[in-house]
Amino acid sequence: MRKILTTIALVALSATAFCQKANDPVMFEVNGQEIRRSEFMKEFLASIGKDPSSPKTACTYEKRKALEEYVELFANFRAKLADAKARGYDTMPSLTNELKQYRNELAAPYLLDSTTLQELLQEAYERNHYIIHANHILVRCNENASPADTLKAYQRAMSLYNSVTKGEDFTKLAREEEQRTEDGVVHDMETSSTYVPGELGYFSVFDMIYPFETAAYNLKVGEISKPVRTRYGYHIIKIIDRKSYYGNTKVQHIWVRGGADLTTGQKKIDEAYRRLESGESFDAVAQSLSDDRTTYDEGGRLPMLPVTKLPPEYVEKTAGGMAEGTYTKPFHTRFGWHIVKLLHKDTIPLYEDMVSIYKQRLTRDQRNSKPKDRFISDAKKRYNFKDFTQEYAKGKNGKKSSKPMASLEPLMRILNDSVFMRQWDYDEQKLATNEQTLFSLNGNDYKLTEFAKYVKQRQTSELKRDHTQYINSRYKDYTNEMVLKCANENLERDNSDFAALINEYRNGLMIFAYNEEMIWKKAMDDTAGLKTFYYAQRAKKDINNPDDSNYFWNTRARTTIVTVSDSSCIAPAKALKLVEKAYKKRMSQSAMKEMLTKAVNKKSTVSNPVSVLLETFEEGRHSELLRNEWKPGTYAHSAEHGYKIYVVEQITNPGLKTLQEARGYYITDYQNELEKELNDRLRRKYNVKIHQDVVDETTY
Repeated sequence: MRKILTTIALVALSATAFCQKANDPVMFEVNGQEIRRSEFMKEFLASIGKDPSSPKTACTYEKRKALEEYVELFANFRAKLADAKARGYDTMPSLTNELKQYRNELAAPYLLDSTTLQELLQEAYERNHYIIHANHILVRCNENASPADTLKAYQRAMSLYNSVTKGEDFTKLAREEEQRTEDGVVHDMETSSTYVPGELGYFSVFDMIYPFETAAYNLKVGEISKPVRTRYGYHIIKIIDRKSYYGNTKVQHIWVRGGADLTTGQKKIDEAYRRLESGESFDAVAQSLSDDRTTYDEGGRLPMLPVTKLPPEYVEKTAGGMAEGTYTKPFHTRFGWHIVKLLHKDTIPLYEDMVSIYKQRLTRDQRNSKPKDRFISDAKKRYNFKDFTQEYAKGKNGKKSSKPMASLEPLMRILNDSVFMRQWDYDEQKLATNEQTLFSLNGNDYKLTEFAKYVKQRQTSELKRDHTQYINSRYKDYTNEMVLKCANENLERDNSDFAALINEYRNGLMIFAYNEEMIWKKAMDDTAGLKTFYYAQRAKKDINNPDDSNYFWNTRARTTIVTVSDSSCIAPAKALKLVEKAYKKRMSQSAMKEMLTKAVNKKSTVSNPVSVLLETFEEGRHSELLRNEWKPGTYAHSAEHGYKIYVVEQITNPGLKTLQEARGYYITDYQNELEKELNDRLRRKYNVKIHQDVVDETTY
């Protein structure tokens, strides 16, 4: 019975494997290696920019042609790749060094947790649909402050939170906290009458530090947060308003000075509004009545700005249903009186259009640590990370020891404040007497002495802080770096997508070096071969064939060009007679220029009034001669300030270019010829087979 069940299982597995192979047949054979359709299609679809998951569409002539052409390119590429490997291109030092540099750049996205990254990108996009107006009270506290100082700042922040929730004035408390010094005393500070303590205006995603942003977006209008910790200290956040985001904004405004006294400037702003309502243009009224002299020439127009850069009062007026081209009624703010006209406002683009921008901003944002932290956490499990500073040995009685298996204490004992001035050193031999394994990772042990070297190498000039806190922070950095290094070293083994990407780059570098040596450089250096190719090809060229036009000269005119920069220097008729005289006497260009310069009006102050040069024009290709001027003679053309005289000396009929004259075109053709011969030879050498039946049934 067991044999029967085993046989059935094997048959089932064989059937599954057969179905998989039937759905993914062999499309190529190169040097005995089978290449299946899925591998080919992955490269082909990438080359035409088509998503592999998108549905297949009806076959057209253009689609079939593109597929067939890529089949030939693919076969040639694989044959070259086989020969490049046989010649040892994959071990060339220059190639391996270049690949190493590429690898460091390519590995970075694979050392982040992709799920967390996508969640952050989606979160950013959802938040980007709104702008938030908030005020805050900041209790300052350095991110590296001691636990005692941190607790003190937190307690102060909680006291302020309790005060504002009981009804105390938020702005008053914000002002007092801004004016509070380190000794806790509140000192008066001179501030502008328009300044509002704690005022942040409107902001959107990435405008604030991430913990602050997250807290703000999780609050409703009117709500006040409990203390939120950032690297600046503790924030108490009050949400004033929340509106739909509308991106870059263009407004035009009329501003009239006026402080707390509402009558100040009111007559002037009312006059502006009356004139607008009577049909006068906004530009004219702004130029006439606005006190904003910086926008006077632009009729009150402000530059295109992100909505978050506008004054909050302007955002409140232009948000919502205000249409482009309309303007507000006069309104008063702490700055004075205003009328605002909305010229343009954007809407948020599609998610796909914002992803690249978000990724770029993530690299400079605190939230960027979340995908890395999640990746490190998963990598610790994958590579069996054990932190012996957190592990406790068990005794014979089964009870845990009161002390961890390893400790950072020996290093803490020899640390001093010089580490904050990049001057700390230690006795390595003495520390080695306390050697212990701090943690293990992927079967490797990491010692206390290795961590000490890390601390010494990573010293920076910074503010003094608690030594225990400093060492614990450095230890976390060290373990994280070692985990990332381990994951990086094993990326090809553990991530098939990354392995495929590296292989693609390696193959690309190999083929580039191979083509350079076997085709491009050979065509450039093989002078005799190029000449032989030229003599064979030139007989095949046809002047009437448009495809051969680059190999022939059109009618050419050898022409001397006399340029007079300003007509006041010398009259055109006089210059024309002098040029014809010089031409008949067969004067050189320098002699002609000297004669014309002597004839220049002595009152002229123009520098370098006359220039003479020789040029050959080709008919139909950037020629300055008119249609009826393609014959020997002298012709004058007016210019912007002066004029030009063209002396057509000689006409040359159309003809085949020499090798030197068309060298670039012939080298390209010779390279193509060499590549064709090489491809034919390699396809025979490596027994390249294309399964045409599989190609014919392939759709995409």
